[in-house]
Amino acid sequence: MSAGAALSRRERRRSETAAPGPVRPSVDWRPGGQAFAAALRAAAPERVGRVSSVLGLGVEVTGLDCGVGELVRIGSPDTGVDAEVMAASRGSVSCMPFGRLTGITAGTPVHAYGSSLLVPTGQGLFGRVLDGLGRPIDGKGPLTAAARVPLDNDTPPAMQRQRITEPLQLGVRVLDTLTTVGRGQRMGLFAGSGVGKSSLLSMIARGTDAQVSVIALVGERGREVREFLEDDLGPEGLARSIVVVSTSDEPALMRLRAAFTATRIAESFRDAGADVVLMMDSLTRVAMAQREIGLSVGEPPATRGYPPSTFSLLAQLLERAGTGAAGSVTGLYTVLVDGDDHNEPIADAARSILDGHVVLDRRLSIAGHFPSVDALGSISRVASRVNPPERTRAAAALRRVLAARRGAQDLIDVGAYQRGSNRMVDAAVDHENDINAFLQQGMDEQTPADTAWTMLQQLTRTLGEE
Repeated sequence: MSAGAALSRRERRRSETAAPGPVRPSVDWRPGGQAFAAALRAAAPERVGRVSSVLGLGVEVTGLDCGVGELVRIGSPDTGVDAEVMAASRGSVSCMPFGRLTGITAGTPVHAYGSSLLVPTGQGLFGRVLDGLGRPIDGKGPLTAAARVPLDNDTPPAMQRQRITEPLQLGVRVLDTLTTVGRGQRMGLFAGSGVGKSSLLSMIARGTDAQVSVIALVGERGREVREFLEDDLGPEGLARSIVVVSTSDEPALMRLRAAFTATRIAESFRDAGADVVLMMDSLTRVAMAQREIGLSVGEPPATRGYPPSTFSLLAQLLERAGTGAAGSVTGLYTVLVDGDDHNEPIADAARSILDGHVVLDRRLSIAGHFPSVDALGSISRVASRVNPPERTRAAAALRRVLAARRGAQDLIDVGAYQRGSNRMVDAAVDHENDINAFLQQGMDEQTPADTAWTMLQQLTRTLGEE
């Protein structure tokens, strides 16, 4: 046997007895695989355009082929300003920034991300405060174990929505009884400024029996954010809530995206089968943000300066709440009526889309009546479907007494009313303190819905209406 053959035999035995090395996982490089897709993204050329003009709130960019909704960065990839494509025309796109445009000039480079906005979801969001893009701003560190989902989402098909058949407890007596809210309903809280909308929302956040509370503060004063979180909402309410904040000084796009970010977070919990209550303060400021954006990209002004896209956007936002195939999103939206005019365009459009409205009365607020809910001016379109007949009759009985008292109020004020003229007016006057005790409620007082109905039935018996 030759020396070469003996050497090859020794090498073969050595390789068979040697310790095996680490097993490297195989990489799937086939077209359509993850590694193949990642390699394509890494090898793709970087898309860069240039700022052609900065006018008002918008930035015109040329040389960049992007679609509406895509994210871009204006300036340096490390220190630039993020923006979103809002409109496209031949040869240019119009972008709206998420931050300030200080230092941006014509010719500034614009880099395309190649994707749209993603927002966080999951159990790790409870007790956290996020900005309009879903980034934490509460100083509690980064979000842990949070999944990311696209901001845009399809509205549940009409034929796949569950019917609203169960009431949702809010913890506020006048709402749970006289304007009962169903699980998956969309209700508007209509009021002027300073009438107690935010305080009422904080009561609901603490008293509701929904599994998840998502609160969106859109266009709020910066001073009021911590006051709402620490005083109105409190540690107990914050622990079961997810708060999205965009203050009034932030760009219009941030305020608009805060509303959709909160809605998308609520939708993700609904898709998992949970019952969610989504509270947004306020829907009017969302419409104002869209008005700024629409006018900046060249839309024509229509009713009171609102472009047509404002009213279609309200429908898109509000229709995303409601029931789904499994869970539900109960939407409570405050509507800041301009000059206490409940027929102004945004209030009128919102009322036509929503499933009911609660009116807060300034006169009641001035008189110290809290919550300042005008029970006769408020209505829930699903109350009769979610309440049994005996509860519906009790609510109707109190409404009749309140309506009789209001009709005779002028005569009572001037002393011209004669006792005995109307039995219900007599009952309303004799038991005025009992009625007010039921309709009024302290900020820190929470009443379970069953207890509220028991109190109402006792009150109607006292009034002689049962």
